[in-house]
Amino acid sequence: MIFLKINYKKLILNIAIPLIVGGLSALFTMKSMEDFKALNKPPLSPAGWLFPVVWTVLYVLMGIASYLVCTSGKPARSKTALTVYGIQLAFNFLWSIIFFSVKAYLFAFVWLIILLILIIINTVLFYRINKKAGYLLIPYILWVTFAGYLNLAIYLLN
Repeated sequence: MIFLKINYKKLILNIAIPLIVGGLSALFTMKSMEDFKALNKPPLSPAGWLFPVVWTVLYVLMGIASYLVCTSGKPARSKTALTVYGIQLAFNFLWSIIFFSVKAYLFAFVWLIILLILIIINTVLFYRINKKAGYLLIPYILWVTFAGYLNLAIYLLN
C-alpha cells in the first residue's frame, strides 16, 4: 500500500481559492435571484437549491485537482496549467455577474462558450500532469455544458 504525503495546508488553500471565488460571485449576484426566479426557464431546469450544492462540489473538485497539479513536482508544466486554471476561474466568476446582475443573456452565453473552451484546455493540461486532476474536472465540463443549455434557453425564452 502506498501512503501519500499530503500537505494539508496547501490542500486547504487550493480548495479555499475556488470556494472563495464562488462565494464572492454568489455574494455579488445575490440581489438578482428574485429576478432570476421570475424568468421563463426551459425544460430540465433544476430546482434553485441544487445550484449552490453542485457548485460547491465542483469548486472542491477543482481545488483538489489544482492541489494535485501544484504538488506534482513538475513546476514548468504546472505553471502553465495553473495559469489557465486561474483564467478560467476568473471567467467563471465574471459569468455570474454578466448573467445574473447585468442580465446580458446572449453575451453571457458567448462568455460561457469561452469559459467551456478554457475548462477543456485546463482539463487537458491538468490530465497531462496528473491524470486524476484531469478526471476531477470532467464533472465541471458537464455542468458548464448543461449551464450553456440553460443560459441559451433563458435568452431565447426571455
